[in-house]
Amino acid sequence: MTGPAVPLRFGYGTNGFANHRLVDALAVIADLGYQGVALTLDHDHLDPFAPGLARRVAAVHRRLSSLGLAVVIETGARYLLDPWHKHAPTLLHDDPSRRVEFLRRAVRIGADLGAEAVSFWAGVRPPDVPEAVARNRLVAGGAAVCAEAEAAGVPLGFEPEPGMLVEEIAGWRWLRDALGAPPRFGITLDIGHCRCLEPLPVPECVAAIADHLVNVQIDDMRRGVHEHLEFGDGEIDFPPVLRALADAGYRGLVAVELPRHSHAAPAVAARSIDFLRAAASAAAHAVPPPGAA
Repeated sequence: MTGPAVPLRFGYGTNGFANHRLVDALAVIADLGYQGVALTLDHDHLDPFAPGLARRVAAVHRRLSSLGLAVVIETGARYLLDPWHKHAPTLLHDDPSRRVEFLRRAVRIGADLGAEAVSFWAGVRPPDVPEAVARNRLVAGGAAVCAEAEAAGVPLGFEPEPGMLVEEIAGWRWLRDALGAPPRFGITLDIGHCRCLEPLPVPECVAAIADHLVNVQIDDMRRGVHEHLEFGDGEIDFPPVLRALADAGYRGLVAVELPRHSHAAPAVAARSIDFLRAAASAAAHAVPPPGAA
């Protein structure tokens, strides 16, 4: 994916607009000047299990097209599959069939919407499941999702998530190898997660994984604390991060990921786009370090 620097395209995640109708959320996001949306399939935002799915997907496709928004599909809905247990079942549970079916549907929806990627993660290992068993289950479930993605022609972005079975870039590499390096199996990189727990500085994380990057989530964060923060409330220096993405030739969406800010979504989204534009401008005018290409 390396190549000449390209302008970054900013998006916003609908999980940060949980109190809005989807059609209204898309309109606000577009009106603020975002170029895309990270659409979390959920009970109130294009529920993949509700009746009339094909009709509803077609309506969302028309809405996205009319607003000029690109889209990636996110699958981190908290209680879509189980009203009692957050994110359950995952690919690591004794019966992951509902999760596998959800991810297959997400891939098909992504294909119908022309999504740039479909993102998913491993899940937290249940305490009664040995790690070796959990890893085998993840590989089996991941293979099923990869097969669906290959048939649909949709890129997958697997996200390392703090606290889950695969929480670092190194874990993503292990899973990719275990799956046989499927051609459509890329990575979703959350910039905040890099600051939270990766051993490398955030710009170096971007460079290390650039050839496999299909989806980027962006938020601020502090070291060792998995809490998605507004820009400026954490510890990340963003111009070097945006410069690293541009220098890597990344052409996908860079979507704001603030899932706990729905109570003030329009204001937060407005502040976020202003911040990112200023950071991108600073990145574009920064003098590259000695020896940089």
